[in-house]
Amino acid sequence: MMKATDPLHLAVAATALLLTMGAAPGAEDVSRWDGDARSAARLIAGSQQTAGVLRAGVEVRLKPGWHTYWRYPGDAGTPPQFDFKGSQNVAQVRELWPAPERIVEAGGSTIGYVRDFIFPLQVVAQDAANPVTLRLKLNYGICEKYCAPADANVELALGKGPTSRDTALALAERRVPKKVALGEGPLAIRLVRREDGPVRPRVIVDVAAPAGSALDLFAEGPTPHWALPLPEKIDGAPAGMQRFAFELDGLPPDTSDRGALITLTAVTPDDAIEVATRLD
Repeated sequence: MMKATDPLHLAVAATALLLTMGAAPGAEDVSRWDGDARSAARLIAGSQQTAGVLRAGVEVRLKPGWHTYWRYPGDAGTPPQFDFKGSQNVAQVRELWPAPERIVEAGGSTIGYVRDFIFPLQVVAQDAANPVTLRLKLNYGICEKYCAPADANVELALGKGPTSRDTALALAERRVPKKVALGEGPLAIRLVRREDGPVRPRVIVDVAAPAGSALDLFAEGPTPHWALPLPEKIDGAPAGMQRFAFELDGLPPDTSDRGALITLTAVTPDDAIEVATRLD
């Protein structure tokens, strides 16, 4: 357990104090929560990233035992839907997805989040000299023993200076998988191989990861209409690697996997990467 006198604890506390003191007096850097006892969401503001680009986030609160879904939910579920059409002086909003985890449910496995988290946002203003107001209609699914739809309607004026949520937002941004090339990095996808099988083709993926690290892998097709199964660990990996496999199942009708662009996301507790590669 971290003690109050630990240097890291003191540094985090000091940073949070400075950020709070540096925010504009009376500035609101969080919206109200919108939801119920099972889940709720709000907008949070971060300090400006570059000229014309503001940092923000969608913070989601989940009751223990409940979960929600990633952009690709896996065997079941509904990915969150973001609607920023009512925003003021906003040209574009880019949603970033923190690394998810595998969730074992009755009848299959899904991909998502089981505790409170933040979707980081990158907001491009139409006119950087004028105020920006972010308005969000969020629709998402939540599950425990049963599943239910959830929604939130929130708005927040974004400033440019430091905010009370900068530290939390920076931590969420670090959990967004880094886009890298095949074979790049200490956590790396080294090999992707398509091979024919007795029923349908499958894909073999070798991932290099630090020794002893917990590792998981997720696969997405080129469009949301693909419903690829979750990769499973198998034997046969070279030294220093872990091997996964998944069948090329769940493709749209009359679709070939040959040359298709798939996205592989490898996740450990400390790192996450995303690799786009073709099934040649």
